[in-house]
Amino acid sequence: MSQPSNPCAPERAPHDGGSPAAGASGESGVSAERGAGGELRRGLGRRQMALLGLGSALGTGLFLGAGSAISVAGPGVLIAYAAGALIALTVAFALGEMVSALPVRGSFGALAGRYLGPFAGFSVRWIYWLAVIVGIGSEMVAAAIYLRFWWPEVPLWLAVLVFAAAVTGVNAVGVKNFGSTESVLSAIKAFAVVAFIVIGVVLIVFGLPDRPATGVANWTAHGGFIPEGTLAIWLVMSIVLFSFAGIELVAISAPEAKEPGPSLRTALRSLVLRLSLFYLGAIAVMLAVMPWPKLAGGHSTETSPFVTMFDAAGIPAAATVTNLIVLITALSAANANLYAAGRMLHSLGSDGQAPRALGATTGQGVPRRAVLVSAVGFLVTAGLTALFGSRVFSVLLALGTFGIVAVWIIILATLLAFRRDAHRPPSTLYLRGGRLTPLLGIAALLSVYATGLYVPEMRMACYVGIPAALVLAGAYAVLVRRRAPRAD
Repeated sequence: MSQPSNPCAPERAPHDGGSPAAGASGESGVSAERGAGGELRRGLGRRQMALLGLGSALGTGLFLGAGSAISVAGPGVLIAYAAGALIALTVAFALGEMVSALPVRGSFGALAGRYLGPFAGFSVRWIYWLAVIVGIGSEMVAAAIYLRFWWPEVPLWLAVLVFAAAVTGVNAVGVKNFGSTESVLSAIKAFAVVAFIVIGVVLIVFGLPDRPATGVANWTAHGGFIPEGTLAIWLVMSIVLFSFAGIELVAISAPEAKEPGPSLRTALRSLVLRLSLFYLGAIAVMLAVMPWPKLAGGHSTETSPFVTMFDAAGIPAAATVTNLIVLITALSAANANLYAAGRMLHSLGSDGQAPRALGATTGQGVPRRAVLVSAVGFLVTAGLTALFGSRVFSVLLALGTFGIVAVWIIILATLLAFRRDAHRPPSTLYLRGGRLTPLLGIAALLSVYATGLYVPEMRMACYVGIPAALVLAGAYAVLVRRRAPRAD
């Protein structure tokens, strides 16, 4: 791959020397990265960090349809989302406890390498990078499809390229400008969800002149609150957890925060609260206003619950408004996730677990090479999806699902090892419940893999994810361990 040329901002190679806090595995140290010698620059404020995580986690799944989850569990899906929020809260505070003490480049990947061993640090970062790349590719294809709502003659590949160039360009500038852009996109999404919930509450409680109040009778009117049985609530957890994926982005951004400790604490608390309220509130409103069988399986702009709600409120061109929102949602999620992918690949390059050129930054502290390589990666996944449709997309989505659940399990396992370190720096955020809380979180996440006995998508995730992990093990043995003696 050709290296980007910019005479005003030459890229700098990462330091080869270790830091006092670096572990034997060569993981990133605890010193603050400040934009020189392959290091990052602090430029994100507290609000920007919170909205960055929201941008990644609040995706098109909510706007176009929680329909697939509702079709499995009916109104009982609210229990699944509440459980998912608790698991996400556990992972978020586990991250917060570790990263507030050690805001290192590579975040949970570097910490896993330090406390669980070099292979854990290597594998969790590559798994996360692959999962995120798959997610960005799907969002790019989705955005291109939404654009064709207005201009159906635009080729899908051209729309993907245009959006990819825009998202990559935003990520290639300084982190402060990136944070400002993502804050605006995330705020639009948040406003849309709040408007949806407010309109829904009006329809539920007061009604409109030509539409009586619905109340909450629809929660139980079609087979009861759990019409498909309690087993369905467990089976839908893989879909639910994927909805909350992205909370880890706040921790990844900590090395570029102006005040890592206070910013991380504020951002995580705000993020989990907003996501829980948005998902639970929006879905509760959907289920009250519309019978759940009507919601089940709706995935297009025209059938989105948002269109129905805006139509009922007399908002003109409801489908157009919703399409604009989901387009912004897809671009925001892709933008935030490319940030995460670039930073994760940069940390791998800096630690010698990917080509060292990927550990370089510009004079503004931007890991441009890592961002560009990540952009090529998501273009490949977007191209495969556009060419082969659902056949390849199901495989890619399975890999992404397997990756996110695996990453969360490793984060909780790392916390258990982190707490055994008597010499660790003090944390400003803590996960309560001692060892029991992370252990329960790991058990809950493992149970999601177990749904593969009944859920074809999760079965596919295991079929794809386990071979992928074995490939990573082989790559680690060949590329990293073989190089270790010379590095010493």
